Amino acid sequence: MAIPLTSLLSAPGLNLARQGSAPLPETPIQWVAVTELEDPLPFLSGGEVVLTTGVRQKTAAAQRNFVTRVREAGALAVGFGVGLTHGRIPQAFLEQAEEEGLPIFSVPYETPFIAIGKIVADALAADTYAGLESLLRGHQVLAAALLGGGGIPALLRELAAMTGAEVALFQYGTRVAGAASPVAGSPAATIWHRVPVATGLKDRCTLAVAEPFRQAAIVDYAQSLISVELSNQARRRTSERAAAGQLLQDITRGTLDGPDAAARLASAGIDTGTRQTVVMIDVASGQQRALRTLPLPAGWESAVAAILEDRLVLLSGAADIGQLAGDLSSYLHGAGFTAQVGVGGSYAQPHGLRWSYFEAREALTHGHRINTADRLSLTSLLLASGDVPLADLAAETLDPVAAFDARHGAGLMVTLEKYLSLNGSVAAVAEDLQLHRNTVRYRLQQLIDLTGYDPGVTADRVHLYLALTVRSLR
Repeated sequence: MAIPLTSLLSAPGLNLARQGSAPLPETPIQWVAVTELEDPLPFLSGGEVVLTTGVRQKTAAAQRNFVTRVREAGALAVGFGVGLTHGRIPQAFLEQAEEEGLPIFSVPYETPFIAIGKIVADALAADTYAGLESLLRGHQVLAAALLGGGGIPALLRELAAMTGAEVALFQYGTRVAGAASPVAGSPAATIWHRVPVATGLKDRCTLAVAEPFRQAAIVDYAQSLISVELSNQARRRTSERAAAGQLLQDITRGTLDGPDAAARLASAGIDTGTRQTVVMIDVASGQQRALRTLPLPAGWESAVAAILEDRLVLLSGAADIGQLAGDLSSYLHGAGFTAQVGVGGSYAQPHGLRWSYFEAREALTHGHRINTADRLSLTSLLLASGDVPLADLAAETLDPVAAFDARHGAGLMVTLEKYLSLNGSVAAVAEDLQLHRNTVRYRLQQLIDLTGYDPGVTADRVHLYLALTVRSLR
């Protein structure tokens, strides 16, 4: 290990003799510098032991100036070689060192300066080797923690022990894992040292270590391990969610049901013998790709995740699904997503899972951050049937209206939506849209001409309502 000045002075065979009463620092010696310059300051970096024979220090002024400049450089001490230029250390040199508080020792003629340098160099080399050996052991411990089944949480616990500080992992601006410092008395206000973790995603991932901490080099290795692990996790999520999405699509379309459906769902980790709830996440179109790899917050570890229709679908048997959905919504918005969460009912068996899915999807049409399913509706029943060509119905009915609006800015679609939501009241539509009643009637007639359906007739009104609902779920 690097040695302090006291150990150097007592090293056997050197016969170094301390001069003066300046206190000896406990700081380890960083290097040994041999110089005969009148002004050595520009060539010193601090922490050295300076060795000189004083060959150019002919006057008391030069001797005093040499001591002052060495002290300004931050040197720990000066070793003066006697028996060559000076038979003993000059008095002016000693007096200035005493005044500056700089330790001085004499080096006898028989002791070569290189012997002193070798002792310090060997100590520094041993210190470096010990540090590398400790770092290698740390690498092995972190790798074993990560690969031994404990994953990133186990790695962070080991890292906290090595650094003596709290550590945390952040993704999408949210703390996703961490470990407390094993040392009591951590400061209340944490100052984080953050290092970015590359995952190949736009997830703002950082590894944070509370200041102050030990063994900074081990943090770099932890950063690399976490980067590889998170990238692997992202690839696994993409694959697993795609496979689960295909299974769920077969269930919701009705192409897989009964015992076969139950067996397939069980192999995916879904127990259809207990009640399951479908929670659906819908985000802005530019953010949909991130749903493939998005890590889930605490409480959702046992949920099965799937990607279906560019939405993230979660299947959970948790009893406190309302609270979990609220936490999920807060997590998504904190991560920067423009997101809505739809929650279906809780049912057992594959057909119940299918029903919950369509309830969650219909709930998203409410447009809130968190949307829960309404009472069971005919619309939901029709949407749950893969045999009813609802998408074709909606396109055939409303595409001409949408095309007419695009060409003329006629506002027919919004007029129809308001007319249906306000129970067919022309007066209410006119007030809501700030239009004359005759304008509303004119638009309704245009709708009849374009679609062939009259929203004033009950059967046609149901048809138009279903077409609008299906169109909103595209």
